[in-house]
Amino acid sequence: MAVVAISGGPGAPGATTTALALLLAWPLAEGRRVVLLECDPDGGAVLAGALEGRLDAGYGLRHLAVADRRGRLAETLWEQLVDLSRDGTGNRLLLPGLTDPAQAPGLAYTWEPLVAACHDLDAAGCDVIVDLGRNGAHGASAPLARGADAVLVTVRTTLRGLSAARPRVAALAADLDANGTGSDALGLILVHEGPYAAAEVGKALGAPVLGLLPHEPRSARVLSDGGDSGDRRFVRSALMRAVRSTADEVRLLTGRRRLRLGTASTAAAAPVAPQAAPFPQPEPYQPQPQPDQYQPHPEGQPAAQPQYPYQPEPQPQPAPLAGFAPRQPVPQPFAPPTPGGPSGPGQEMEPRWRTDTGPDPRQAPTPTGGAR
Repeated sequence: MAVVAISGGPGAPGATTTALALLLAWPLAEGRRVVLLECDPDGGAVLAGALEGRLDAGYGLRHLAVADRRGRLAETLWEQLVDLSRDGTGNRLLLPGLTDPAQAPGLAYTWEPLVAACHDLDAAGCDVIVDLGRNGAHGASAPLARGADAVLVTVRTTLRGLSAARPRVAALAADLDANGTGSDALGLILVHEGPYAAAEVGKALGAPVLGLLPHEPRSARVLSDGGDSGDRRFVRSALMRAVRSTADEVRLLTGRRRLRLGTASTAAAAPVAPQAAPFPQPEPYQPQPQPDQYQPHPEGQPAAQPQYPYQPEPQPQPAPLAGFAPRQPVPQPFAPPTPGGPSGPGQEMEPRWRTDTGPDPRQAPTPTGGAR
């Protein structure tokens, strides 16, 4: 019953981390789903971050540009979703973002059709969260923010964070009034890192505060860099408890706005869009087992070789570069001559001294008198 866009700003305020936390904590009624679309034009971060590379990078936003030209945007969107639910039920889905920012210009004509696809997902029984990253709320991807029921801006309560957020919030409010559904869609999610209170920040930026997240780097690192999101300590952390309260506030805001605008969702009577195959799911997180403790072996028997849990896979050899001939063998460095050995090319011959004409000049004369 909601399409929620999340934007950030300079200084890494945590837009993607907040969006992923909302995906995991979003309350779901029976038969409903929640979908996170990673639409940051600067590139996605979930595949290499929270998923730790455990999923093939063949899924993602970049496939929608070609599908839109062929008129298959809606079908391809369902095919590119990845299941992040713990039980594999497919009720918490992710569309991975771009793997290269250079792919963003190819989506210039896809952002507006993607807005319509988001509302189609809403009609099919899905709540939609759109991660716009730092710059996605402006420029070519701005229609995603203009067509959302709520636009959330993540801000750190530090002087640097507030200074960076003030002009962006003002520009976003003006754009929503001119081209969207109104600046009352704006809301703030604060990361309580600095000394400023939530009421003071909301008054200074001119937008209501919908969530106040504690500054917990250890819990946030599970969402940004990977870890076990099913661990009890993470699920019950202060960060996830605050995210669940934030999700309730966001749902209240979207519900009030839809009643005011007369766009209340009829998703209760709409069937869920079918999918051709089960959603792919990344491999579950498994901690690396520790090697067994040393056990002394009986005398007279060889010691057992240690068994390591990880066996490195052989790396593929790179193909030879086209147009390059193989290198010639590198000549060996010149070896210095060995004393008394045979002389070779380039080596100096040891002089032969005649012994029948006098003493060998290489031997020092022995003094005839005095102390030695």
